[in-house]
Parts: sequence; structure tokens; C-alpha cells
Amino acid sequence: MSGSPEPRKGSRAAGPGVHEARLRLDHARTSRLAQLHALDGTDRDAADPLMAVQAEAVRRVLTEIDEAFARVEDGSYGRCVGCAKPVAAERLEILPYTRYCVTCQRHAAG
Repeated sequence: MSGSPEPRKGSRAAGPGVHEARLRLDHARTSRLAQLHALDGTDRDAADPLMAVQAEAVRRVLTEIDEAFARVEDGSYGRCVGCAKPVAAERLEILPYTRYCVTCQRHAAG
């Protein structure tokens, strides 16, 4: 986006909230990996469509978590990728891998 400030390289990666963000992201990743392992380890038929959908949803969240770790590293974590405004801290606590503020998420989902 032209006119948008470029993320500050490394400046957020060393900030006070970054450690907490990494911890939350790591916890989210660990939880999703456990979910995926549980889905893969069930006795249900491997061709069960519901299990396949659930596993794919978990894989998508894992990708979002990896992307959030990349945003931490490049200094853009905590900024909405839609409007570049800060994402509310409460939202990041609940969904540490979110890319959007509430307003942009509504537009992206709708």
C-alpha cells in the first residue's frame, strides 16, 4: 500500500509485548498440533469427511500462526493487514494469530 508506513525492522521484535505475543503464539501452535495429532490418531475411518474438514481447519490455523510469527519478526505484528491500524490488545490475547482488526475482519468475512 502506498502511503502506509513501512514496518520498522526489528523494532517490535524487541518490544515489551513481543515476548508475550510469542508465548501466546507458541501456546496456540502447541494446542493446534495436539488437536491435529488427536484427529490423525482417532480410530475413525480415515475417509471420514468431518474429520478431514476439522484437520484442514486446524492446518489453516497453523498457517495463520506461522504467518503471525513472521509478522512478529518483521515488526508488523499487532497491526491490521487490512487498514494498518493497531489491533486491540484484547483481540490479540484471544486470537494471537489474527491478521485483522474487528472492523476489517467483518468486511473480510462478509
